[in-house]
Amino acid sequence: MDKNEVREIFDRVMRENARPDGPGALVERVGGVVRQSGSADHWNGVVWSDLTQDTADAAIAEQVRHFGLMGREFEWKLYAHDLPVDLPERLKAAGFVPEPTEALMVAEVREQLAHTVELPERVRLVPVTDAAGVDLVARAHTLAFGREMGGSKNRLVAQLAETPDQVIVVVAMAGDEPVSGARMELHPGTGFAGLWGGGTAPGWRGRGIYRALVAHRAAIAAERGYRYLQVDASDQSRPILERLGFSVLSTTTPYVRGAGA
Repeated sequence: MDKNEVREIFDRVMRENARPDGPGALVERVGGVVRQSGSADHWNGVVWSDLTQDTADAAIAEQVRHFGLMGREFEWKLYAHDLPVDLPERLKAAGFVPEPTEALMVAEVREQLAHTVELPERVRLVPVTDAAGVDLVARAHTLAFGREMGGSKNRLVAQLAETPDQVIVVVAMAGDEPVSGARMELHPGTGFAGLWGGGTAPGWRGRGIYRALVAHRAAIAAERGYRYLQVDASDQSRPILERLGFSVLSTTTPYVRGAGA
């Protein structure tokens, strides 16, 4: 895989030509910025920008105004290769706060990833198709990360009801207890599917559940004709994903600005 070539494709089809990530969201291009706006349950923010030293500050001010009028907290999803090079400093000067940096990782579905699911004893994977299943995923999320899913839970229920062909959700069950949950968002016509979640309850870590969830979703992506799987990986998941065949194309840092900032 040519990393630079794939990164350019990702930037073009997934960022510059981004599509709404769920029902009720709006994606629009305003000058040198592509942003998504929606309700408080949606992800609100900037997904792509093409800015210069001369245009950056005005573009930042426009997004602050736009989301401020909506009363929305929003995120500027900044990638390490975005320009101008001092964009991080400009965002911080405008009141944005950086959150932990993640690695943009991509693998070719058929050439680089295993599709065989191997689970520890007593664990099974259960497809999620409705609100009751999302409740199980939310419980697993709280166990894994120590925080609730918040508005993303409502958004996931809406996705399953309104665009079920574009999202795959699965929960790992140990008996009656959900111990891990994960989803895959499918982007028709782009060649990319995105992996999200996969955090595992502390008592079940190190047993291959995360690896099994990746393999499960990779098999579905291959069956549906997708070429690439993409992940925004934390420092914890990055080593696992590298062993599974993913490559780092860049890094991404969320710069967040509160609704009243």
